[in-house]
Amino acid sequence: MTSDVAVRLKGVSKSFGPVAAVHPLDLEIRRGDFLAILGPSGCGKTTLLRMIGGFVEPSSGRIEVDGQDVTDLGPERRPTNMVFQGYGLFPHMNVRQNVGYGLKLRKLPADDVARRVAKAMALVRLEDYGERSATELSGGQQQRVALARALVMEPRVLLLDEPLAALDLKLRQAMQEELRRIHRAIGGTFVFVTHDQGEALALANRIAVMNAGRVEQLGAPEEIYFAPASRFVAGFIGEANLLKAKRSGGRIGAECGVEFASPGTDGQVAIVIRPEAVKPLTEASGADLSVTGVIEEVVFLGTHNKYVLALPGGEKLTAQDRPQARRIEVGQSLCVGWAQAEQRVLEDRPGAA
Repeated sequence: MTSDVAVRLKGVSKSFGPVAAVHPLDLEIRRGDFLAILGPSGCGKTTLLRMIGGFVEPSSGRIEVDGQDVTDLGPERRPTNMVFQGYGLFPHMNVRQNVGYGLKLRKLPADDVARRVAKAMALVRLEDYGERSATELSGGQQQRVALARALVMEPRVLLLDEPLAALDLKLRQAMQEELRRIHRAIGGTFVFVTHDQGEALALANRIAVMNAGRVEQLGAPEEIYFAPASRFVAGFIGEANLLKAKRSGGRIGAECGVEFASPGTDGQVAIVIRPEAVKPLTEASGADLSVTGVIEEVVFLGTHNKYVLALPGGEKLTAQDRPQARRIEVGQSLCVGWAQAEQRVLEDRPGAA
């Protein structure tokens, strides 16, 4: 029976001298996944991707692709292919030659090369650009050529290192649509690195959030967003309110004055609430918890107004509501509320970010 695991990492780590870039970790990437490895600069995400691709040798552990141990194999011997952030196109070649370069190195029959190049170029919608020089293309078109050059090799796993980072916002959004379409069309396994949480949420069916060389949480975008496993994940994915609180005898009391029942270990905790769950009390139908603060900032964002409140105890709370002709002004008091089901309680732990 064929395993549904495309890539399996067992105890994989990487150190550069005394510096641990990736601490020992286990990770399974399922066949057909579009997995985002997400995190800030320097968290180890690119090093992890390059270890999967064979461009960086792990300090410890084992890497398997489709059940085969590839730990000691170079990139050219792995059933993977990587699209680099800088594209790496050959300026002296036209688009067709760039796309077919890897097949030519394999010395495949000319008919096979032509067929596979045509298929890959059609997949990225560049059928009419075969004779163009790579230097004549826009950034988005160069990105498509780089994708086609990787896809033409028919890798079991396609690796993408911040593939859209060099594009402007409009092109980035357009290429996100293209990547989703291509993934659906070929049904392959895609693994991409990004520091852009919006990009990860838009593209991936699973997200691995990295921080300081460790995977803090792995799950579906909805799980990562609505049920963050740590303060770091809560603050890094989207916008989140983090309120200081303490649990004692099955009840939680927050510094801002909110109290509610919560079974668990006594000690310091954090209450996580997304801003869109916090509404002015007149709009907060079914609100279980409420607090009053002084408005410090009002921002009109088209689809909603954003309010930043100063709470009793000195903390800040961000709330949202529907745009109105008459906005609530800075300096006014505002009572806001939220449903208890919309919040998450995180236990404090040593080293928690």
